[in-house]
Amino acid sequence: MNSEDVKLVASFAGLDTPGVSDAMDRLGIPGQCLGIAPLANYPFAVVGPAFTVKYVSCGNPPGTVGDFIDDVAEGDVVVIDNDGRLDCTVWGDIMTQYAGIRKIAATVIDGVCRDVSKALADNYPIFTKGRYMRTGKDRVEVAAVNTPVSIGAARVCARDIVVADANGVVVVPRARAAEVAETAHGIEATEARIREQIASGKTLGEARAALGYHNLQRKGA
Repeated sequence: MNSEDVKLVASFAGLDTPGVSDAMDRLGIPGQCLGIAPLANYPFAVVGPAFTVKYVSCGNPPGTVGDFIDDVAEGDVVVIDNDGRLDCTVWGDIMTQYAGIRKIAATVIDGVCRDVSKALADNYPIFTKGRYMRTGKDRVEVAAVNTPVSIGAARVCARDIVVADANGVVVVPRARAAEVAETAHGIEATEARIREQIASGKTLGEARAALGYHNLQRKGA
């Protein structure tokens, strides 16, 4: 990652996907990845710049499926658009092992993965539409890298900021990332104060009214 990547990633420290999603709603920015779920209930959030990969049905002769990973930088999140296909995988144990060696942050797939036990044992974060054992080799091939892709109906461009955790995945357009992070931190601070007030004996209604809870995620508030 370059210095700007590092700065943007650091701005999301302490945030989770619900907080980032709320901030994006407030700012009128789409980016929630519908149907993309974690392999495990990860106790941490992954944040990193997107390295996008677009797969298509293979030609004759078939093209390559995984060589792109040599170009992924440490700390990046691999974001793979396989058109939501559930009949063949685009990620398995060798890719998981190599991604861990290269210190890649995570993998997000609009499609499925396999060799789940390896990913869980290595604590390598993967977010997908499911899992299936059939290989994608000779069924799909890489058409492009670092071009816009769709993940769970969300548009992802190269170097957008990906935030992923046990709740799912959100993608923040790079040009709005600093604004989203600042807004999310503000929302989180307000919600923390609400929790403090109910812990001290106030009703939820009182705490919400005092701190403007119902406007926190409202667009333009």
